[in-house]
Parts: sequence; C-alpha cells; structure tokens
Amino acid sequence: MPALSRADAVELFRRAPDRYLDVGPAGELAYRRVGTGPDVLFVHGWPVTGATFRGLLPHLVDHVTCHVVDLPGAGSSRFSPGAPLSVEGHIAAVRTVVDLLGLDQVAVVGHDSGGLISRHAMAGDPRLRAMGLIDTEQPQGLNWRFRLFLAGRNAPGFPAVLRWAVGRRRVRRSDFLLGGAFADKGLLDGEFDEFFLGPLRHSPEHLEAAIRVLRSFRTEHVHELGGLHRRIDVPVQLVWGAGDPFFPLAWAREMVGTFPDARLEVIEGARLFSHEEKPEAVAKALLPVLAG
Repeated sequence: MPALSRADAVELFRRAPDRYLDVGPAGELAYRRVGTGPDVLFVHGWPVTGATFRGLLPHLVDHVTCHVVDLPGAGSSRFSPGAPLSVEGHIAAVRTVVDLLGLDQVAVVGHDSGGLISRHAMAGDPRLRAMGLIDTEQPQGLNWRFRLFLAGRNAPGFPAVLRWAVGRRRVRRSDFLLGGAFADKGLLDGEFDEFFLGPLRHSPEHLEAAIRVLRSFRTEHVHELGGLHRRIDVPVQLVWGAGDPFFPLAWAREMVGTFPDARLEVIEGARLFSHEEKPEAVAKALLPVLAG
C-alpha cells in the first residue's frame, strides 16, 4: 500500500499547514511537506490551491519529497486586505520559497497558470534539476476560450458574477465557464467545490484576492515563454489532457520543440485538470523526470 492514501491526502489540506513561509508584503504562504526522496515543489494555478495536487501525492510520496504551497491570496495562505497580489508577486514568491527551504536541487511541477509562474520563476536557475508542466500556457498565445474569459475581468460587476456563477451547479458546468475543464463534469462538485469554489462564494477576502491576481495577468507573460523555454535546459515532462479546450493539445505538441530537452505524455479521457481526473496516469508520466 502507498505511504499516503487518497483520504490522507485530502485531510492534509483540510487541516492547518505544517508551517507558514514569509514571502514579504504579499503575506505568508501555507506550506505542507510529505514524502521522501528528491525534492519537488508543486505550484498550483488560478483559482485553485495546493490541494489540487491531493490526488497526485499518494502516487509520488514513496519516491520524492513533495513541497506544496498555497500561493499568496489562495487557500490557507495569510494575507492582509492591502497585500500586493499579482502574477508577478507569485513569480517572486516561488523564488523566495526555494530560497527559504534551502532547495539546492529541486524539480518543479506547475499546473495551469502555476506552470507559467514556475517557468518565469525558475528559468536559468542553477538549482532547477527538472520540470513537470501540466496543461499550462503555451508560447503560441491564448486561444479564444481563454481570451473570452479574460475579456470581462475588469468589469465592475465581474466579482459578483463570478461568485454567483460558481455557486450554481448548472452554470459552472457550462463549457464557457468551468465545464470544459473536466471530461467528467461531476468532478466540479464534492472536493473541488469544497476546496476551490466554496471560498470564492463564502469568503469576500478570497474572492477579492482571486480577482486581483486575475486582473494582473498580462499577455506578455505568455509571449515571453518561448525565450524562457530556451533557458530551461533540464529535462521537462509535459503532461496534457487529450481534450483540454483551454490549452490545445496541438499547440502542446509544437511546444515540445521549444525546450532543449522535453517530452509530452497525453492523458486520454482528461481535459484541463488531467491530474485531478487521471492522477495515477499523470504521476506515472511525471515520475521518471521528478525522481531523476
């Protein structure tokens, strides 16, 4: 049996974090550590938290040490109402985490915008030994679904609309909101709702923090990826849901060649959250690179 069960992994994120990491004006990140072996840092995307990796951890902890954080403004992190929350701040926070933990040789796994943040934070860093990227931004740009979602983010009523939408099961399952994120739309309920959507509905502080980070997103962050990829000269494992409508698989295949040393594993029957839908398959694809 694995050292960590799925139920254990879920409880890991229901209880208080192991410690908090002070990353400056943005606040203190919630930090959890589990497993044994080479160090791996996990970076989540928007609008989720480190709990998005709860399904992966049981398949990894026997082989690697998993360092999981909640970025500023997300999950169990501590932040003040006036804290400067932004994508740039998240990039700086990831660098600070590696410093604070004293990780001299670390692999980094990033999903969605966590993959973008990880690449900006660690490209060219001599401490980086490997990288895993799961359904994340591509240097070709943003497809129409992503651009459509971003179009309304600066509207004054956007926070209220988002809070309302994620609280309506039928609405959030729409392909124009979150329905396209899963092949099995039922996964938007249960734990996903508990960990990620519930705080947007019930915590004004977390909703405001999520909106501020979303509004800080710049298309330049995406267009700069090609240059960053050339500086990531360590083994890179790309893992993609075959049906991902936000980050097209065809673009992921093209992206492989933008790295000095990369490969792609396609997960059938999965979309944007391939690691939540098919955690064992995603872990199997990542382990050879993460464990070295």
